[in-house]
Amino acid sequence: MAVQTPNGSSSGSSPNNNNNTSTTTTEHLPMPSRNPLPLSASQEAQVREVFYDRVRRQCAAEIKAFADCALGRTFSVPFACREPHRLMNGCMKAHATPQEEDAAREEWFAQRQERARQRVEKQRRKEEQARFVREWWGIEENERDEARRRAEEEKLRRGERVGGFRSRGRGGEEGERR
Repeated sequence: MAVQTPNGSSSGSSPNNNNNTSTTTTEHLPMPSRNPLPLSASQEAQVREVFYDRVRRQCAAEIKAFADCALGRTFSVPFACREPHRLMNGCMKAHATPQEEDAAREEWFAQRQERARQRVEKQRRKEEQARFVREWWGIEENERDEARRRAEEEKLRRGERVGGFRSRGRGGEEGERR
């Protein structure tokens, strides 16, 4: 939360909060707020995956020790590897904090630009491949395919939606509700 100082500037928890006006050219968009708009279920799942990856990276040594102990065992794993398993679980519980979850959410928001760039690149390759196949076989693009291609291009230009979409039954006139 930002705090207003007597000279009119705001001071927050940001480490880059200084008075110089130099701009940095980073590829990442800032996180909208500490508690941004609610994400869709798939976006929340992506944030959770980032969170789990971060925790696993921090406990890599303990996970490796347990995996080495469990290698080649079946029934005896709970008995023979009790101590490495306890250490691994303790490490993961210690690092799975709300602060780590917030950091994972910030990392997910920081990667938005890269995901958008990858999505556009994938779509461009797909279009090039389709164009090549049409040219190779001498196939004309029909109106329906052309309209679908234009709609997909428009969808890519819109960018990622954070916060979900409005329900059909909400926001309109009361008579329109079904």
